[in-house]
Amino acid sequence: MPLFALQVVGMSFVVKSAVGEWFKKKGLRVSAAFYDELDRKVSELMGAAAARAKGNNRQTVMAQDA
Repeated sequence: MPLFALQVVGMSFVVKSAVGEWFKKKGLRVSAAFYDELDRKVSELMGAAAARAKGNNRQTVMAQDA
C-alpha cells in the first residue's frame, strides 16, 4: 500500500447503497470484495490528494489534487 494511503480502520468512504443502485441500473450486481477494493482506491486517491495539497503548502484540498 502506498505511503500516502489513508489508514482508517472500520471507516468506509463509499455509500454502498448508492454504488449498488448505480450498478443495478446497468443490470449488474456487486460483490462485497468490490466495495472493499473501491474503498481502498478512494482512500489511496484521498491520501495522494492530501499529500499534494500539503506539498503545495495548502490546507485546502482542491480538484487539481485529485
